[in-house]
Order: sequence, then structure tokens, then C-alpha cells
Amino acid sequence: MSSELRPLSAVPFWICALLALALGLQIASRLSTPALRASSELPPAPRPEALRLASFAEEPAAARLAMLYLQAFDYRGANRIPYQKLDYGRLIGWLDAILALDPRSDYPLFSAARIYAETPDSARSRQMLEYVYRAFLQDPDRRWPWLAHAALLAKHRLNDLPLALRYARAVEQNTADPNVPSWAKQMQIFVLEDMNELEAARTMIIGLLENGRIYDPAEIRFLRERLQELAARQARRR
Repeated sequence: MSSELRPLSAVPFWICALLALALGLQIASRLSTPALRASSELPPAPRPEALRLASFAEEPAAARLAMLYLQAFDYRGANRIPYQKLDYGRLIGWLDAILALDPRSDYPLFSAARIYAETPDSARSRQMLEYVYRAFLQDPDRRWPWLAHAALLAKHRLNDLPLALRYARAVEQNTADPNVPSWAKQMQIFVLEDMNELEAARTMIIGLLENGRIYDPAEIRFLRERLQELAARQARRR
């Protein structure tokens, strides 16, 4: 039996209808309390087991339907500011439950890194970036793009270079797939430079050049030129 995932369009309509009904009943039970009916609060996430049971063995399709519900939530009730009034603890609970339902899907972490983490609210942004980091550690070779984006957000949006370095270093240290691009593995060099940790940046470049894993002549030339630039900067500081 093939393990290839079918697109949502390939799933029979009656299955989608049953999934939507089951998910709707689950969500309706959450929204039945007066406090939630009268507010725009995101309800607590259903347990992954409940979503799995409601999926009728069509877990990827159910995960997509749950994501559609989640991303449409901002347009109901009194919530008129997309993503900014959500309870991010509950939001992460939903993303985690959906990811547990379909661990191979990129949709939850794409939404986490590229939508929810880009909120102007720095506290919520940090909360979501930490979720991306934890999810990355469960499957680094598949989920590295979202942590690489988290490192860029930490650097350029939050202006938090130690946090950016933590994420960039995690990508370098935890990925083993040779298809992970060199720019992702080398992000920490540039973060270290921004932190004026020039010797640490030089040490990393020397390590990359000496470990024998870089074969592209253009990349080797780039790293050697970077090494010379760092040496010149260090000399000017003395």
C-alpha cells in the first residue's frame, strides 16, 4: 500500500463532509459554554486523539480541515484584528494537535513561522518562535526551513541576536541531511559577526573549511574571503 499522501481534492466529498461534521461537533462542544459564546476567544484545542478518532483514518485531510478552521477563526465574533487577539497558548495547542495528526505536513509550521510569529506583539512572537524551535527538534531534517526563518525573525524583527544565534546554531548542529543548503548551516557565522564575536565567527569558518564537507569551489572561495575580512576587522580593532 502506497504511503504517498493524497491531495485534499482527491478525498471523496462524503469523507470531507463527515470530517467537517465530526470536527464541527468537537468544536461546538467547546463553544457551548456561555463564556466562549460571548467572546472571540479561541477555544481550547481538541486532544490529538480526538482529532484522530474523528478523521476516520483520513488524518492528512482532517489536519487540513482543522487548519482551515483555525485560520478562519479571526473572522468570527468580535475579533477584528487578525492574529493579535488570539490566546497564543491555545493557538499553539491547536497547531501542536494538528501537527500530531499529520507530522509530515508543512502547513502548521509554515503558519507558525510565517504568519503567527510575525505579529507586532513581541511577547506573542517569541512564544510562537519557541514553539517552532521545539517542533524543529522533533524532525530537524524536515523542519529546518521554519527554524531558519525563526532565526531571521529573531535577528531582524526582534533585534535579539542571542536568540537568533540559538536558532541558527540549532539548525547547524541538529540537521544531518546533505540537502540542507549551506546558507542555512552557516547562518550563525553572520549572527556572530553582528554580535562582534569575530573570533568565534573565524573559528567556525575554519572548522567548515577543514572538515572536508564543503566541495563547491565558489562556496570555499566565499568562506576564505570572509575569513580574510574578519581577520582585517580584528586587526583594525587592535
